[in-house]
Amino acid sequence: MPRITTPEAEAIQDKEFRVLDKGFVRLVDYLGGDSRIVAAARVSYGAGTKTVREDKGLINYLMRNDHTSPFEQVILTFHAKMPIFVARQWVRHRTARLNEISGRYSVMEDEFYVPPQEQLRRQSQNNKQARGEEELSADVQERILELLKKDQSNVYSNYEGMLNDGLARELARINLPLSLYTQWYWQIDLHNLFHFLKLRLDSHAQYEIRAYGEVMATMAKAVAPLAYEAFEEHILYAVKLSRSSREKLQKVLESMDQSSSEVQEAKTLLQ
Repeated sequence: MPRITTPEAEAIQDKEFRVLDKGFVRLVDYLGGDSRIVAAARVSYGAGTKTVREDKGLINYLMRNDHTSPFEQVILTFHAKMPIFVARQWVRHRTARLNEISGRYSVMEDEFYVPPQEQLRRQSQNNKQARGEEELSADVQERILELLKKDQSNVYSNYEGMLNDGLARELARINLPLSLYTQWYWQIDLHNLFHFLKLRLDSHAQYEIRAYGEVMATMAKAVAPLAYEAFEEHILYAVKLSRSSREKLQKVLESMDQSSSEVQEAKTLLQ
C-alpha cells in the first residue's frame, strides 16, 4: 500500500511554526490519515461497515461511539521547542514517546521565555492555579519584566562561569530556571493527541501551553481533516452531562410542549 499523504500535511511538513517568543513546533513526520482510520475500522468491523458509504460518516460514527482504536493507527511526530515549565505540564500526557535535549550532554542555549506584557496579570480569584483577567499596572508590569530578564541573565552568566571553571555540565545546569527553553521530539497517535488537545485547548489551560495546542491542532487537521472535524463535533465542543444534570434536563423537557419537534429531538439525544 502506498504511503498515505494529504496535500495540506505535505505543505507544512518540516516547517517551523513559531510559538511564544522563541519556541516553535514542526511536524516532522506523519503516518496515515483519514483513509487509514477507515481501513482499520473496516478490518475490525468486517462486512457490516460496507453499508457506510462515506468515510466521513464512518469516522463520525467511530468518534461518537468511542471506538478509539482506529484513530490510534495514525501517528504524528513533532519537534517542539518550549519553556521547561510548559514541558513539565506537557509531559504529564504519558501516552506519547519523547526524546528531550539533555543538559548533561549539551550546553544549554541562552534562551529564556519572557511573557508578553499583557500576560502579566493578577492571580485569579476563583481559580487557584491560574492568572485572572485583571492586568497589573503598566509600571509594575515593566518592573517585573526587567526583573525576569535580569535574573535570567545573571543565572545564565553564572552557568557559563561554572562551565568555564570546569564543573560538569550535569551539575552546572541545576540552577537554570523553568523559563529556560528546552526541545524534544514527541510522537503520539491521533487518538491520544485528541485527548491532549481537548485538555490543552480548553480556556482553563495555561496560556503558554494553549498556544502550542493551537498550532498542533492545525497540524492534526492537516493530517486527518475528517477525523479532526469529528473531534470538534463530538469531543472538543461537545457538552458532557452528569447523571443529575441529565435528570434535571429530562424533567424540564417533560414540562414542555411534547408535540414540538425540537423537544422530541432533545429527548432522543438524551436517550
